[in-house]
Amino acid sequence: MRSFPLTLALALCAVSVVWADSKMRKKRAWIIDSFNIEEENPGPFPYLLGRIELDRKYLVKFRLLGSGVNEEPVGVLEMKSNGEIWVHKKVNYEDFQILRLTFEARNVSNDQVDTRLGVEIKILDINDHPPVFNRPVYDTSLEESATQGQQVLTVVASDLDDPQTPNGTFSFRIASVTPKTQNAEFFLEPTGTSLTASIYFRGCLDYEAAQKYTILVEAKDDGDKVKLSSTSTVIVNIIDKNNHLPVITGQTGPGRIKERDSGVEVLRLQVSDKDSPGSDAWKAKYKIHADKEKYFKIETDPQTNEGKLTVIKAMDYEEQSSMNISVSVENLVPYFSCEVTARPNQRLWEVKTVTGGPDVKLPNYPVLYPITIAVEDVNDPPEFVPPVRKEGIMENTKAGTSLCTLKAIDPDKNFANTFRFFKGEDVENWITVDPKTGQVFTAKVLDRESPYVKNSSYPVIMYVVDNGEPPMTGTGTLIIQVGDQNDNLPTLTANSLGMCLSDKPTMSNITAVDLDLPPFSGPFTYELLGDVKGKWRIDPSHGNTVNLVKESSVYSGHHELQVKVSDNQGLSLTQNISVTVCDCITMPNCLERRASGAQVGNSAIGIMIFAMLLLLAVLLMAMLISCKQEKKMILTDDGPGWRLLESNIETPGTDCKVPAKITQVDGTQTVKGNNYIEEYNGNVKQEMMQQQSTMAVQDSSFYREQMMRRSLHRNSTRRSYRSYRSATETMNRNYSAFSADDYRLRQDLFTRINQNLAQLQAPEKELGDYEPHCYAYEGEPMLNPQLDNISITENEFHPDLLTNLDLRFNKLASICRPDLAS
Repeated sequence: MRSFPLTLALALCAVSVVWADSKMRKKRAWIIDSFNIEEENPGPFPYLLGRIELDRKYLVKFRLLGSGVNEEPVGVLEMKSNGEIWVHKKVNYEDFQILRLTFEARNVSNDQVDTRLGVEIKILDINDHPPVFNRPVYDTSLEESATQGQQVLTVVASDLDDPQTPNGTFSFRIASVTPKTQNAEFFLEPTGTSLTASIYFRGCLDYEAAQKYTILVEAKDDGDKVKLSSTSTVIVNIIDKNNHLPVITGQTGPGRIKERDSGVEVLRLQVSDKDSPGSDAWKAKYKIHADKEKYFKIETDPQTNEGKLTVIKAMDYEEQSSMNISVSVENLVPYFSCEVTARPNQRLWEVKTVTGGPDVKLPNYPVLYPITIAVEDVNDPPEFVPPVRKEGIMENTKAGTSLCTLKAIDPDKNFANTFRFFKGEDVENWITVDPKTGQVFTAKVLDRESPYVKNSSYPVIMYVVDNGEPPMTGTGTLIIQVGDQNDNLPTLTANSLGMCLSDKPTMSNITAVDLDLPPFSGPFTYELLGDVKGKWRIDPSHGNTVNLVKESSVYSGHHELQVKVSDNQGLSLTQNISVTVCDCITMPNCLERRASGAQVGNSAIGIMIFAMLLLLAVLLMAMLISCKQEKKMILTDDGPGWRLLESNIETPGTDCKVPAKITQVDGTQTVKGNNYIEEYNGNVKQEMMQQQSTMAVQDSSFYREQMMRRSLHRNSTRRSYRSYRSATETMNRNYSAFSADDYRLRQDLFTRINQNLAQLQAPEKELGDYEPHCYAYEGEPMLNPQLDNISITENEFHPDLLTNLDLRFNKLASICRPDLAS
């Protein structure tokens, strides 16, 4: 509604303002009654809202500030110079309910505020918003078996208009229900608040009549000029429940089985159900009646809902040629029914309900469906009589002994068959069977102590086969009970014992076993053999387990004892017992100590072998180092009469001089010579290896000097040479006897060698008397054939031979030049 211009009487409230300067004049403040603007006024714009007039004797100018002018909503209002207020556009009540402004009148002459007024403009609400549901579509489910009066759901709506006016208040109603059914009706009830309402139903739900209900709910406000409304759709899905009973309508299949068949489908039952296919209300559950022996089972085919009848236990035609049973069917969920009996004008109708369950019996339910199963006769397998047969025989009975004769019968009434007998499982191959007569014989000597004999029983699987079509086989068991004989000796369970060293007698248990049964086994008699008096004894001497007593006089170490063990029948066996006695303070278990000692011994042997290999490697390296690539030959003299073997006799020569220094074969390194013995005493093993590789080395100038000294007398030379040979032969004989543990012998031997060499080194002195060693007399055969290796006949002599003596001169060369020995 548009407001017309009004000349407003100013309702004054004189307000005196006292200023600090008492001479200043008083000002007046004005409060103006509020104007009203109807929201969403369509215009035309601008239109006059009202006018403010002032009683003044001087010229003033007007100013309007606040909401609608320079504050949101900006540009709605405008004040003219004459005090008129104009509206330029719409205002929404839902955004601004009141526009608060300030009106000022200023003196034109001094621009001071003459009048300040508070202006309030109220926005009037109109019905421009309908009620709105919080959801345009509601979807819910309800079981078919739900009882009437049950709440379906609650709808919620709201209105943006002023709730204090009719424009903002509304109500609910059901506009329509699709489909319309005679058995059910939906209605609304308030919930205590104007914004919500609940939907209920009365009567009986029927899935077959309506699987889904679509309810249109309307919310309408109470507007004065116009009433606005909106709707929401409520979808109610009905869940099918079991309100229809299944009915067996027929069967398919042969309805007959062969005797002894199992796991075979006999027939199928068809069923009819009006409930939803695939639902629990439609799925069938079958039950067999009058089957006391549990020959059959019935299962539901999940695809067709048919009942599959299967035989699970073999039937015998000779016992019954046919069998009568019956089958009933029901659903997986309990049955229920609902029927409307009256529709009074009330909240709920009158209904009749029936609900089934495990403890509730429905009238004329269940309905039994009769079935007859025919059994066909077939050839039955023969049967042993008895099926398990026991026969006894003594062990060690000779092979070929008759054990028993098997018997079998044919259960068929319409067949006359003959049988053949066969052996099945016979692990030890102890028996044979006559296939025609069924007589059983032993094939081997039976042993009760065989690992396949349990509790003196040995089982054998036997077969009997008839000549029917097809041939059938029966199975039986022959249990051979083997009698015991005294054919086993008693033996000790342990042959090694550990005992502690003590100043008092100590004991340890010994036990014997005998594979034979009583009275051919224990208790046993024990007897110690040998010299054990005062050292060892057995207490008691009779029993399965006795004590081996060690006296205090027995020393620590390993002891071997002989024990004779006899069974109750006097059959005995003598056995050895190894007893280890030790100090249990340091080693609680003597057997572990012995085992660890054995392990240490093996380790020591390994270390010794490793040390020997290492020593061998060192010797090999020493030999490789001492060898030269080029063999040095002993120089020969070119003067007449200086040839050593020219006439197979010694020519004038000289004593062998011990060099002042000893060098290696290659001449690149110098070691001690005259002090060889002292160095040897310092490191025996190292010098032994050096002695084996080198004794003395001389350079070529030294040998030339020796050749010049051959001008000495022959007798003196012969004696010097023989003295030198005696010393070197003594060295060669004893050198092979060297050992790492005989240090004193080596020291004495090398001292003697050193003394002899010192005598040989002094050519001017006469050698001491000695008993020369006779190798051979002239004209007699040589006593030592090895010396012939250095003899050269005078006729065969050639000067070039001296440079190529090789092995023939090795004996002499090794005396002064060991490094030249090949």
